[in-house]
Amino acid sequence: MATEEKKNQLNIEIDEKMADGTYANLAIINHSISEFVVDFINVMPGAPKSKVKSRIILTPQHAKRLAKALNENVNRFEANHGEIKDYEQPPIPLNFGPTGQA
Repeated sequence: MATEEKKNQLNIEIDEKMADGTYANLAIINHSISEFVVDFINVMPGAPKSKVKSRIILTPQHAKRLAKALNENVNRFEANHGEIKDYEQPPIPLNFGPTGQA
C-alpha cells in the first residue's frame, strides 16, 4: 500500500461493551439550528416509564449523511430480503421533559 493511502486511512476501534450494542425500539429526534439530537429508547409494553439508552448529537450535515446512508442500506436490505413491513402502531404518549435549544 502506498504511503499516501496509509495516511488517509482511519483506524476505528470498538471495545467489547460497545460491540454488544444496546437495543432500542424508539428514536426521538430534536434539532436546533446547529445540531440534531437523536435519543434512542427501549420502550417495554405495559411499562409506564422508559429511559434514554443512548444519545447521539450530530451536525445538520452529518444528520443528512446518516439519513442518506440509512436509506441506501434499507434499499440494499430490501433488495436482498424483500420489503420491510412497516406496521402502523398507535402513537406513544411521551412525557419527555423540556426541549432545549443549543
